[in-house]
Amino acid sequence: MFPRIFDRYLGRQIASATLIGVALLSGVMVLGNVYKKLDQLLGNTELPISVIAEFVMLVIPFSLIFTIPWAFLTGILLVFGRLSADNELVSLRMTGMSMPRICASVFVLAVFLSGVCLWVNVSLAPAAKDRMKRLFYQVAVKNPETLFQEGQVLERVPGYRIYTSKRQDKTLSDMHIIMLKDSHAGTYIHAKKATLHTVPGSVDLQLEMEGMTAESTPAEGQVNPVAFQQPWLTLPLSEMQKDAVRVNASMKTTSALHEEVRSWKDTVTGEALTPVTRSLSLTELNKRYSFSLACFTFALVGIPLGVTAQRRETSSGFALSLITATVYIVFIILADTLNDKPAAMPHLIMWLPNVIFLGMGGWLFYKLSRK
Repeated sequence: MFPRIFDRYLGRQIASATLIGVALLSGVMVLGNVYKKLDQLLGNTELPISVIAEFVMLVIPFSLIFTIPWAFLTGILLVFGRLSADNELVSLRMTGMSMPRICASVFVLAVFLSGVCLWVNVSLAPAAKDRMKRLFYQVAVKNPETLFQEGQVLERVPGYRIYTSKRQDKTLSDMHIIMLKDSHAGTYIHAKKATLHTVPGSVDLQLEMEGMTAESTPAEGQVNPVAFQQPWLTLPLSEMQKDAVRVNASMKTTSALHEEVRSWKDTVTGEALTPVTRSLSLTELNKRYSFSLACFTFALVGIPLGVTAQRRETSSGFALSLITATVYIVFIILADTLNDKPAAMPHLIMWLPNVIFLGMGGWLFYKLSRK
């Protein structure tokens, strides 16, 4: 079977619509994530453009997981809706071409995009997530003042809750510090002014405080003044490092997840997995493969829906794609919610949207071919 002019025309129409959709949807998702994450961690600190550019590049793989299938589905609905409304499909059928032959280029494109999604889900996204988490920690170590945001409580330093009213470079004003003891408030410190200092040979921070007062809260609830010999306080950023290097299932490589499911051992710590932790790895593994089939699934569902809609309006095609993609993703979210409950078989739930939509799409496509 050699490609005809119509194959190139149809493939080009859907491919261009998909590329435009990916660009638009990814732009919205990337900008939203960049603003949220950078503001959450870094506040109004000026950063090197290289750090921001690297962060943007790390966010893109996560957007592609969702935007490629969604944009492909939208493109199919719009193109086939227009072909049906203009009776171009009727003309092609009158030449003796069957629906499977007419849609051959679409299915080839669906297989190609499914391969791209497989690469993103299996290799690109996990590595990007691991790098992103470590990037935040590296930025905090190189620019420790970024941890302290004006008018917000810092909870990232283990054992401390810190509030700063105003910050200028490494100088902090009106600082309130609560030192936790067994997750309860232990000592309360107030400093009119504090200056950040790094500890040579360590990632920890030291606060040189001026105008400092301190009070302790014993178990019985009484408040007692505390005398500090030196106005210095060490913040253990090394504890943050332990959290930064902690790897969860979504950050592990696919080969590592395969090994964990097979051997029942954590590939990072070497510890034996419990049924719950193994379920987390097994669910994440199935999610990566299941979600990679979304493009082919959406092709089989989208063609009959686009032909049936027979509408030219962009809003109609977009609404149909939104509804279809939402129903599909609901199953993924459900499985993710149950990933710590092995009895619920969340790894099998990950395949339900493909099974349901492939079955429904196959039936609709068969009916369409018989017309």
